[in-house]
Amino acid sequence: MKKVKVPYGRGMLCAEVADSNLVGVFESALPEAAPDERAEVERALDNPIGSPRLEDLARGRRSAVVIASDHTRPVPSRILMPCILERLRKGSPGIRITILIATGFHRKTTREELIAKFGEKIVEQETIVVHDSADASMLTRLGTLPSGGELIVNKLAVETELLVAEGFIEPHFFAGFSGGRKSILPGIASRETVLANHCSEFIQSPFARTGNLDGNPIHRDMLYAAEQAKLAFIVNVVINPEKRIVRAFAGDSVRAHAAGCEFLRTLCEVRVPESDIVITSNGGYPLDQNVYQAVKGMTAGEAVCRKGGVILLAASCSDGHGGESFYRHLAEAATPGELLEKTATVPRSRTEPDQWEYQILARILNEHTVFVVTTDCDHSMLRKMHLRTASSLDEALKQAYALVGADARVAVIPDGVSVIAKKL
Repeated sequence: MKKVKVPYGRGMLCAEVADSNLVGVFESALPEAAPDERAEVERALDNPIGSPRLEDLARGRRSAVVIASDHTRPVPSRILMPCILERLRKGSPGIRITILIATGFHRKTTREELIAKFGEKIVEQETIVVHDSADASMLTRLGTLPSGGELIVNKLAVETELLVAEGFIEPHFFAGFSGGRKSILPGIASRETVLANHCSEFIQSPFARTGNLDGNPIHRDMLYAAEQAKLAFIVNVVINPEKRIVRAFAGDSVRAHAAGCEFLRTLCEVRVPESDIVITSNGGYPLDQNVYQAVKGMTAGEAVCRKGGVILLAASCSDGHGGESFYRHLAEAATPGELLEKTATVPRSRTEPDQWEYQILARILNEHTVFVVTTDCDHSMLRKMHLRTASSLDEALKQAYALVGADARVAVIPDGVSVIAKKL
């Protein structure tokens, strides 16, 4: 028997898999964290890709906006933000700096979450604005996206003299990779713009998949949005499963991001034999706080699980479903297939909130049985969403064997959001 472990909340869940069933444990090849994480960020800032140094860009500027990720992203802002602020003030001592929290379509970040993210000193001493995609007073129009949707973003980003963003790069289940241009769209975009970009047509595209940027229509819109917003400089990091910095990339928003994506691709692409059962997770806290976010981990299982197979996802989901519209559409659908067919007919201009998430989950559920393994979430709520439930991985695995056979091939992808999983 092989004992396998997957992240769950702030800890781990374990299961025992017979050697005769296990086809392998598939993880990214990310190295250990940098010996000195701040020094790694400073190295990247000293050697920007395709751009002058941040302090040189700041010289003569009277204002700057630094876009920061929200509470749903494990960006090591306690390290990144002090470095960015220091460089900006080195170049322009009197510069007015606003930290703009890129909530995208998520709920507002609380003060307590800001303190956890940045530390009390930055929250007390810096100007911090939390973006609200539905607040028209915060927004301004910048034109039309390549897809035809309206490009509307936070006016603070447009009115500032220097726009900077922090972030992290990981595989993303429909944008290809996170980081870079995503700070603008969806990060600080309007509700209307996010909905247009996340439309049914684009989510259905075979190019809108984990680890793919070429031909990806969602990525194309995002690049355009960042260009129009004049995103001048990014500081993005690659982090390991312990959420510590492995490598930092700074500089031009396109070139530095591309370098980070390529670095990550070489380390996190895994080739997995097609399996009957896939055990995976959403990487633990903070990414597994709700079902909405946990769909990301499920897509790693989807990529390598056979049609009719079973995906076992360990995710705390302590914050519940994560979106009322997301929950309601799944709970009210007779079957996932019915919801998938209905969603496919929705035009771009009528994209609904959370549509992309329930569309992807319906796509997965239409082909696979999915167990959510949790002791922190209401199982009856999960079952209403057409998900099966278990309180332990061993319990879920036992039920999975009953569905697909005792001789099932079992693949383990401990962290589903940290890999680009592809079938052998």
